[in-house]
Amino acid sequence: MKPAEQAELLSFGLGITNVVARATARADELSAEEYREGGRLLAAKVERRKPAWLAVVGVTAYRAAFDERKAGVGPQERTIGGARVWVLPNPSGLNAHWTTAAMAEEYARLRTATEN
Repeated sequence: MKPAEQAELLSFGLGITNVVARATARADELSAEEYREGGRLLAAKVERRKPAWLAVVGVTAYRAAFDERKAGVGPQERTIGGARVWVLPNPSGLNAHWTTAAMAEEYARLRTATEN
């Protein structure tokens, strides 16, 4: 899909977002309160929109926003607003330990899971 088609994701039962909308060069430029508030707003949005899946970009953001300190990339046990949750690696250049191929694999795993 193209970025302009993002609104169409809901027709597939999928929501994908960053936890905090404010752009930063590094995740540590955001405060714990910004993450928590982003998590509250995101949970409310998911409750309203009712996607089957929620993909959160960035494990650090997910951990901070939802107080899930041991969460890793991939499917999560918890649900948010009834949606199943998948944490995706952040494609930021600062996330160098994730190669493009490995990120594509993780995004493909999510796609496969949403089709089941």
